[in-house]
Amino acid sequence: MEQDETMLDAGVSRRVMVLRLATGLVQGALLYWLYQADRGGWWPAGTPYVMTPLLMACALLPAMLISAMGHMAPKNVAQWMLAAVCVVLVMALHAVSRQSDLARGAGELAKGAFTSIPGPMMVFGAVFMYIAHALVMAGAADKRRVASYHTYFELAWKLAVQLMFSAFFVGALWLVLLMGSGLFAMVKLDFLKQMMEESWFVVPVICFAWSCAMHITDVRPAIVRGIRSLLLVLLSWILPVAALIVSGFLCALPFTGLDVLWATRHATSLLLAADAVLIVLINAAFQNGQAKAALVVRVSARVAALLILPLTAIAVYALGLRVHDYGWTSDRVIAAACLVVASCYALGYAWAAHRYETWLCPIAKVNVATAFVVLAVLLALFTPVSDPARLSVSNQVARLEKGRIKAAQFDFHYLRFDGQRYGQEALTRLSQQATGPDAALIRDLAAKALKETNRWHDGLPAAPLSITDNVKVWPSSTRLPASFLAQKWYNMPDAVQAQCLVTSGRTCDALVIDVDGDGKPEVLLFNTGPYTTPSLYAEQADGKWKAVGHLDADESLCQPLIDKLKAGQYTLVAPRMKALEVAGQVLQFQSEFGPDNCKLIKAAK
Repeated sequence: MEQDETMLDAGVSRRVMVLRLATGLVQGALLYWLYQADRGGWWPAGTPYVMTPLLMACALLPAMLISAMGHMAPKNVAQWMLAAVCVVLVMALHAVSRQSDLARGAGELAKGAFTSIPGPMMVFGAVFMYIAHALVMAGAADKRRVASYHTYFELAWKLAVQLMFSAFFVGALWLVLLMGSGLFAMVKLDFLKQMMEESWFVVPVICFAWSCAMHITDVRPAIVRGIRSLLLVLLSWILPVAALIVSGFLCALPFTGLDVLWATRHATSLLLAADAVLIVLINAAFQNGQAKAALVVRVSARVAALLILPLTAIAVYALGLRVHDYGWTSDRVIAAACLVVASCYALGYAWAAHRYETWLCPIAKVNVATAFVVLAVLLALFTPVSDPARLSVSNQVARLEKGRIKAAQFDFHYLRFDGQRYGQEALTRLSQQATGPDAALIRDLAAKALKETNRWHDGLPAAPLSITDNVKVWPSSTRLPASFLAQKWYNMPDAVQAQCLVTSGRTCDALVIDVDGDGKPEVLLFNTGPYTTPSLYAEQADGKWKAVGHLDADESLCQPLIDKLKAGQYTLVAPRMKALEVAGQVLQFQSEFGPDNCKLIKAAK
């Protein structure tokens, strides 16, 4: 039988190998073309409604095509690929249309498409395609619309192992190429290293290697099944531990109360994670429903199947409380979608666990039905049907208009940076609102939000921020230069070096000293926070202050250094080591400062 299987695999390999490898080469060529267009600004880089669908299709569909070759009739493959292209097209076009004017104004959709495509859409788009492809392949294998659970199980896990080991194969190949480039570099031959830095080599090689790995794992199903069986058996023995932990958690809740859960502010996500762990481990033990399992694993699986329901119920309650108090946000809409899926599993598994005459066999039907639910939920989330941004913006604006939240407390910043296009449209409408409670204040705050260009600050200095309150100057009789106080530090890239200049409540200390002897004072900021070094700021010819140097000493680990600086027990001396001048640029050697130096400072009188 094993020999027959090997011969069959070889036959499949001869028929489809060339097409699969050609698919990998074509994918590499298309992705290289898109990458070069993205970098050079060529068409279709300037047309996001073309670039984004092409990029998503080239990234997601070839693996499905390679997997389908040899297992589906050519006509069925063409029909399935056409359907998949339509789904990708809808998702990609919606992803572009929902973008806010911030991205369009910055050119992020015209150039830089490789980085501007939302990560969640790519990840969950891949999840959607994986589930859908497994369902279609199983139906084709059984020659019916709804296949047997055994076929679903075999093909879904085969595809998962293929994807994992294809990624491993590509990584291993790249390590070998890195080794080769290092070997050639030792004999002054850097051609391989240079090739590995070129996109014309990197992109096609990765795609071709991926297609090779997909083909090799496809024609060796016995190896794939062996890996899958080992993985599932190992995971199944974690199930008793997980069931015990979750049981203990639920038993502790009557004594601790639910308030401690709400205080974490992320109870729903933790409970959903626990649901996911139990579901994966239960299926690792159940497998295709025919695998034998030890008694402790079988009991743990039945207990775990019952535990998912209370976990999900608590998660629903937790989310409901947050929505009642603060309304819907994109994250809460996504959490609600996850809870819909979790509820299907929870109810179905609880029903299966109460069927004592079977080894949880009903969960096979639950898994198949929930797979279709997952597809529907994902399609709704990444299309206009249930776009999280659209739903959350609509809800938040409704709460504002109904007076459930006052205008002064409303988060206009959320609409600007998390509401996507829907948030911009809502802000535009609110900025023109003429009637209703607090209409003038709403117009003013909405107009200000529309002018914001950076999500991390609103383009205006925070009202509570006062540099004179944050920065303590030593000695106390000294004052910071007026231009230093007037500087708008939140717009300066160097501001990240000293949070006391941009964040209310963050304090630091300062010395005003003339370091270079030009008669103009510089400002040395120290004690700025953990693992920071004292930074020297100087006024430039244009009147702007910037960081021009730092002391190579982590003063946060040396309190005696801070004390000496505050007490004024220091002198300015010329460096003992001369500097290097290279092409007009002066490079100054920094002396090492360590624990021994700190001890010497502490010992000094």
